[in-house]
Amino acid sequence: QVQLVESGGGLVQAGGSLRLSCAASGKIVSMIAMGWYRQAPGKQRELVATMTSGGNTNYADSVKGRFTISRDNAKNTVYLQMHSLKPEDTAVYLCDAEFNIVDGSTWWGLGQGTQVTVSS
Repeated sequence: QVQLVESGGGLVQAGGSLRLSCAASGKIVSMIAMGWYRQAPGKQRELVATMTSGGNTNYADSVKGRFTISRDNAKNTVYLQMHSLKPEDTAVYLCDAEFNIVDGSTWWGLGQGTQVTVSS
């Protein structure tokens, strides 16, 4: 009922920047929250950043001051601007989203992920 398409991952040197995008489409009425998780090999999935419909944001301590989450409500798209990237930021970044949809229910889903690799 809702599709999430992530883009913007890639290979970057330490200290560099990347911008991730997650575009949602489908039977969406309104956004409840959107955000990003990441999962590195052998590690548990961890929250990176989230944003509610009211604009409240939450960041992992490890990315505060370096990453910024933002959104475009008209496009149902959330962005993650990442600066000062470190090798330990290397992971698959997954878009997480919750929407009110046209049948009156709530939809939650996780995207397929986009790989971010930071070389030292």
